[in-house]
Amino acid sequence: MNMIIHRYGSICEPDLIDAFRACGITVIEDCSEVSSKNISPEERIRSFGGLLLTSQAAFAFSVNFFPYISEICEKLHVPYVSLSVDCPVLELFSVSIRNRCNRIFLFDYIQYQRFHPENPDCIFYLPLAANTDRWGKALKDIFTEDKTRYRHDIAFVGSLYKEKSPLSHLPLDGYHRGIADSIINAQSKVPGYSFLEEALPESLVAAIRHNDPSFYHLDGSFTKTDTYVAAHYYLGMELSYKERIRTLQVIGRQFPVDLYTRSDISDLGHIPGIRCRGGVSTHHEMPKVFHYSKINLNITMHSIQSGLSQRIWDVLGCGGFLLSNYQSEIPEYFTIGKDLDCYENMDDLKEKIAFYLSHEDIREEIARNGLEKVQANHTYIHRVCQIMNILFQQKPTV
Repeated sequence: MNMIIHRYGSICEPDLIDAFRACGITVIEDCSEVSSKNISPEERIRSFGGLLLTSQAAFAFSVNFFPYISEICEKLHVPYVSLSVDCPVLELFSVSIRNRCNRIFLFDYIQYQRFHPENPDCIFYLPLAANTDRWGKALKDIFTEDKTRYRHDIAFVGSLYKEKSPLSHLPLDGYHRGIADSIINAQSKVPGYSFLEEALPESLVAAIRHNDPSFYHLDGSFTKTDTYVAAHYYLGMELSYKERIRTLQVIGRQFPVDLYTRSDISDLGHIPGIRCRGGVSTHHEMPKVFHYSKINLNITMHSIQSGLSQRIWDVLGCGGFLLSNYQSEIPEYFTIGKDLDCYENMDDLKEKIAFYLSHEDIREEIARNGLEKVQANHTYIHRVCQIMNILFQQKPTV
């Protein structure tokens, strides 16, 4: 069986390609967007459509949803499978999600609840996963100096989101700046429930839109998206940035924290415990950090409202110990305190860090349990099998 995967450079693409091939599927790669980031929409359509016509593919696939791929597949009567790995994704508001060719898989259940009614037979919930084989190989041939280099008490790997948060740079007037700050501060005190969209007044949405020429507008959406964009791409990103800065500052005053990020760290100040290590390569260095650090932090970005971020799966898939903020879907897949642990607030986070740093045996047992559970139930091969079962048990009507 042949399939076509549209590639654009997502770090998840190699893992999914490996999983499809492990299931006996011939993967044909459309790399037009990887080789030419400035490819025109016409060329993109021509390239993918031509490949689809000549390959005799049973279905098309992409990481995240691309409306133009859905439109091509709808016209050619070919099923289109997309696996969402990001949140927010504005393209999900496209009328194209209503096409019958689609099989759209969303990893955040609240996101799924939002979009499922638009195409109930074709939109599904599916959590993310880990490629434990890849991480195992990366850790197999490791040198003694690597163990020393990546052996940290506490590590955090990821963006701080400053570069992804345009809100602070907008020339808003004092009135609208005050409203935005008030909503962000209020939301920071209510973990587990997002009310940003509900709280945003139309005047603030209009002010953000007016002051940012690059304000994202989706042509062909089935509903207005300005409030969604303002909430998640502006206030949500700013909130995520502030939460990460605050969390690192709090623990860095009491514990050593090794921070792997390419973000600007100037707002962290001179916190004595924080040591910035710069960026980390995803497939070679990151698994070593996750595996050898005593405690790996997960601070979920705000726009992921209930789901499990990729970091959760990868830390556990590397055999690392994970201490995460609480997400409502975590108990659906893991036992808190047995496979990983969660913190409720900053005081709880500091108490648990102190406990786990002084109880190596408990920490290592939890890390082993988390790895075993991911290996048994949550690899990309598991996810591909779930996708294929849905795809061929419920054949698309196109």
